[in-house]
Order: sequence, then structure tokens, then C-alpha cells
Amino acid sequence: MQEVRGEGVVGEQPVLGPGERFEYTSGVPLPTSSGFMAGTYQMVTDQGEPFEIDVPLFSLDGPNRRVLN
Repeated sequence: MQEVRGEGVVGEQPVLGPGERFEYTSGVPLPTSSGFMAGTYQMVTDQGEPFEIDVPLFSLDGPNRRVLN
């Protein structure tokens, strides 16, 4: 398990208005062919009130992972 903490995401701290979204691409070195990721993003409202956004569990698959049918 590896925990990542820091300000911003991929070096940015986007300011989002109602209905807006921010998309990004990121990567991680995996010692295995697949893994999982989950977590939270800590956000702040315009009024300075903190809140968290959950990131549901999703799979990470290396480019060389073989998928069996």
C-alpha cells in the first residue's frame, strides 16, 4: 500500500464553478501487473469550508497485463 499526500493534483489546484469538472491523467509504477486505487480529495468552498470527495475503488492495469477471455 502506498499513500500519496500533497497540495494540488498533477501540480495544479483547479478552481471549479458549479457543474464544472477537472480531468487529468496520472500514473504510478506497479511492482505487479495490476493493482487498485481509492481515496479522497480534500476540497475547499469559496467560503473557505473544507470538504472531501471520495474516489471509489478502481483497478490499475499495466500495459503488458494479459486479459483472458
